[in-house]
Amino acid sequence: MRDLLAWVRAHLRSRQVSRVIYGAIIGLALVVALEAHPPDAGVVAATLVGTALAVALAEIYSELVGLEARGRRHARRAELRHLGADAAAVASGIAFPAAYFLLAAAGVFERSTAFDLAKWTGLGVIGVYGFAGARASGTGMRGSLLQATGVALIGGFLIALKALIH
Repeated sequence: MRDLLAWVRAHLRSRQVSRVIYGAIIGLALVVALEAHPPDAGVVAATLVGTALAVALAEIYSELVGLEARGRRHARRAELRHLGADAAAVASGIAFPAAYFLLAAAGVFERSTAFDLAKWTGLGVIGVYGFAGARASGTGMRGSLLQATGVALIGGFLIALKALIH
């Protein structure tokens, strides 16, 4: 348990926090869009993983070009490792809900349950990160809850928009 707590603290101090949130928002938007005319659960899982890979590669490429253009030099090995870690964090945020659709494809539960789990845990991840970030910065409990609610409203907006349109 102590190791897990140390990992969480280190993670919350890393650059990857913002990347995971960014990926979770992309994943949530994709899940909400796919739910309108849902393909098979396996197709949803593959779409999430494929999108995660595409966005991660785009993240690496765009950051690499920006780094080289700003610095007027080639990227160093340590910089490439940082770009890879950032891209992996974005990809994990996007691909996380694929697990629910793989379970649905395996018959563990219905595809509609996978969509519900993907939407609400995505919203929860965004909110928990907002809360943890606020607490880590020294914000009190009320302010942290307010920040968590604010960032969770981003995901809530996507879910509500889909519900209104369909």
